[in-house]
Amino acid sequence: MANAQPGTKVRLLPEDEYTHTPDAASNYNESMYFNMFDPESKIGGWFRLGNRPNEGHAEMSVCLYLPGGRVAFMYGKPKIPDNKEMNAGGMKIEVIEPFKRLRLTYSGKVVVLANPSEMADPAKAFKENPVVPCEVELDYEGVSPMFGGETVKEDGSPLDLDPEKSFAKAHYEQHMAAKGRFHIGEEGFDVNGFGLRDKSWGPRYWQAIRWYRWLPMNFGRDFGMMISIVTNDEGKQRQGGMVLKDGKYDLIKSCTIDSEWDENWYQTALRAHVETESGVTYEVEGKVLSLIPLRNRRQSPDGEELNTRITEGMTEYRCNGMTGYGLSEYLDQIVDGRPVGAGN
Repeated sequence: MANAQPGTKVRLLPEDEYTHTPDAASNYNESMYFNMFDPESKIGGWFRLGNRPNEGHAEMSVCLYLPGGRVAFMYGKPKIPDNKEMNAGGMKIEVIEPFKRLRLTYSGKVVVLANPSEMADPAKAFKENPVVPCEVELDYEGVSPMFGGETVKEDGSPLDLDPEKSFAKAHYEQHMAAKGRFHIGEEGFDVNGFGLRDKSWGPRYWQAIRWYRWLPMNFGRDFGMMISIVTNDEGKQRQGGMVLKDGKYDLIKSCTIDSEWDENWYQTALRAHVETESGVTYEVEGKVLSLIPLRNRRQSPDGEELNTRITEGMTEYRCNGMTGYGLSEYLDQIVDGRPVGAGN
């Protein structure tokens, strides 16, 4: 379980696996996210469904990393009437057994990109690349304890949050094993590997964070990590995450990430140094195998155009003589055409 700040505690209950009664905030979001990567075929993907019931829609994303560096992707904002289930835009997430077994399915379309960087211009990418039917079936099994939950006051009452500056009031993660099948157009792939999932709920704007680096990875069933560096608008930085070793989490006390970049400030490789609360250190090297740039845009109350870039790279990791797979997710606000965390 993640550490709480003084005067607070972290609470996580089995019923938190299901949907919650929305807050009054217009930007209330409840989302579930999953990734998985097959270490044999080097195929993988990630999936997100975020309900925004007070805005009347969900956010649905499917991203599959295919042979040859291709990426299949789809995003949508399907309408939803309420927050009673995670089922929108062709994606459905079912809790079979809280904290232990979940199932994810998707039935819809994807655009298949031979050059994933074309998604920097989504309208052009969807117009100039093939859109084909897609079916995904994945069964997830928890291989770790839970990490995180809802931070509340010592008496259990909720914290006071400014919805305009909020990313989530509750968040938890878990390393998983996953197996199932991808079917994209005429291609079919059986997949069996590992990944990480998270869930969050509460008010969210993607612009509430100045930049972050998020590195979820698995080296097998008994060894994985999630490394995180988050910087807010005031320049305050939070380092953290956890190391999964032999079924237990060792929380990360401090970490650094040194990245290599291409001409578009997309990450191409990285080196991470990790120190855990138990005193163990790890050196991790990552090589990005395939990357797709995504974005989120909105207008602030005073009319300013806000643009957030999120680069999603399937990454091959090496640590302690082992090779694993996962994601390098880099979020940056774009100011004057440049990501604010460039070089970090």
